[in-house]
Amino acid sequence: MRRSFSFIDKSVRHMSLRNIAIIAHVDHGKTTLIDRLLAQSGAFRDNQKVAERIMDSNDLERERGITILAKATSIEWNDTRINIVDTPGHADFGGEVERILNMVDGAVLLVDAAEGPMPQTKFVLGKALKIGLKPIVAINKIDKHDERHVEVVNEVFDLFAALDASDEQLDFPILYGSAKDGWMSDKPGGPKQTMAPLFDLVLEHVPEPAIEDGPFRMLATTIEANPFLGRVLTGRVRSGSIRANQTARALSRDGKVIETGRASKILAFRGLERQPIDEGIAGDIISIAGLTKATVADTICDPALSEPIEAQPIDPPTLAMSFRINDGPLAGTEGSKVQSRVIRERLMREAEGNVALQITDVPGEADTFQVSGRGELQLAILIETMRREGFELTVGRPRVVMRKDEATGERLEPIEEVIIDVDEEYSGAVVQKLSERRAELIDMRPSGTGRQRLVLYAPTRGLIGYNSELLSDTRGTAIMNRLFHAYAPHAGVIAARHTGALISNSAGVAVAYALWKLEDRGPMFIEPGAKVYAGMVVGEHTRGNDLEINVLKGKQLTNIRAAGKDDAVQLTPPIKMTLEKAMAYIGDDELVEITPQSIRLRKRLLDTHERKRASRAAAEDVA
Repeated sequence: MRRSFSFIDKSVRHMSLRNIAIIAHVDHGKTTLIDRLLAQSGAFRDNQKVAERIMDSNDLERERGITILAKATSIEWNDTRINIVDTPGHADFGGEVERILNMVDGAVLLVDAAEGPMPQTKFVLGKALKIGLKPIVAINKIDKHDERHVEVVNEVFDLFAALDASDEQLDFPILYGSAKDGWMSDKPGGPKQTMAPLFDLVLEHVPEPAIEDGPFRMLATTIEANPFLGRVLTGRVRSGSIRANQTARALSRDGKVIETGRASKILAFRGLERQPIDEGIAGDIISIAGLTKATVADTICDPALSEPIEAQPIDPPTLAMSFRINDGPLAGTEGSKVQSRVIRERLMREAEGNVALQITDVPGEADTFQVSGRGELQLAILIETMRREGFELTVGRPRVVMRKDEATGERLEPIEEVIIDVDEEYSGAVVQKLSERRAELIDMRPSGTGRQRLVLYAPTRGLIGYNSELLSDTRGTAIMNRLFHAYAPHAGVIAARHTGALISNSAGVAVAYALWKLEDRGPMFIEPGAKVYAGMVVGEHTRGNDLEINVLKGKQLTNIRAAGKDDAVQLTPPIKMTLEKAMAYIGDDELVEITPQSIRLRKRLLDTHERKRASRAAAEDVA
């Protein structure tokens, strides 16, 4: 049954409130579920055209089919306002999940009826149980031909138990359904009509927000830059209330006063939009504009208060990359933002709103910054976003963030739990390749018709660049999921790339004839007509050493044979380097040059003599 919905702002004092998060592994249907909840609550008209996956408003989210940024919406159901937060499902964006869970009172754990619990399911559920939430379990995609809801429910229960769930948390309610088809039910067979059973269960099972006594207090959970309102901070009001133009104070996690300012606007989520409201009250999720220095994990409060709200610690970054200016010969020809100052400002702005990222200056290198994050995808998303904003920069190979055991002084490295679903015929090759990368096989079991599920613990550094190799080894049939497991003693040397690079020895435009004559040296990364320069990596050498080549040399013409009579040059298609593939491919002495139009590989030192001197110096150090 469709409920009426009004966008006119009303006081929520007479309305009951619920704050919930939708949590799940990537691609288990969170965003689609919210689409159906919005539609069936009346958040938009029957004849209103809306895009699929409404909450994925970011261009990169739509292109990649994943949620990157946590977002909130609000619906009304039976005189209750339900604030719903859509959270990312990929482990690299787990920082978003951790923050969001601290401003809700309940969660809907969505699990695929065929795949069952996956690594990110374990991650988000562990975070939810740790802070005392009692999740509702929704078995989604039950219309799939290979659904196995009985086994999946047992696996979910085992996961709750393994994560030390309390007796109350273990007594979780279960719904079955298909978000795509717009129904949920307490029985696997239906009725297959509406999402009403989920709405009603949220009202029954999720408690109203706990309201504390005292003046206004709110923990800033997310931040964004609005071109009209400036810095906008979002969080749940713990106590009191705040009106537009009221004075507020920002406190850091250690209680220091960051600033005192005026809240120029109070905003709240109403359906698909965030709208101005007169007053933000305790229990509601609101946004505040007007403060200029406060950021995520800061407490926004009444000026009379001096005690901050305790902020949950965030899991540390496990991967780091160097971001630096583009100092190549083609710098500034394709992008408008090339200065180190501009790059630094952009990175610092990103770190303000993303607590899972850390930005530090590199001593002795004024134009280089170290960016540490959760994984390759998170860093690649940042680079791609900057690229689309007009930035030019170069980045180095990702490297793991090491730790030192304070008791023993031993070096520790991040280890990840890796789950790979693969056809049985390829499982042996996968285990062998990962063993070479210092992975340890933990479990191997059937996972469906002719498929096996491999569970391994592998060093993060051994997984850099492995995904493309996995797809090649399994003819594109394998699915890999990763999750940070723990820090452990250094696993030993992992073999690097076995091949050398083909390096351009001069600047100009690549010629088809030259590329054709050089094909026996190895596969190329460039096409005829591509701009090249000395020190640019244009291909992969078939041998282990680097080789300088001339890709500009055309055919010598004579008066005996006309150019038009030459045999047609047929080139092998070049290897197309995507951003993620390029990041994983380069060696320690190489960089990826990124511009709004191009992705190029190059040597860190462009001059051939400087490279030789650096190579000799490295050899002497080893000796």
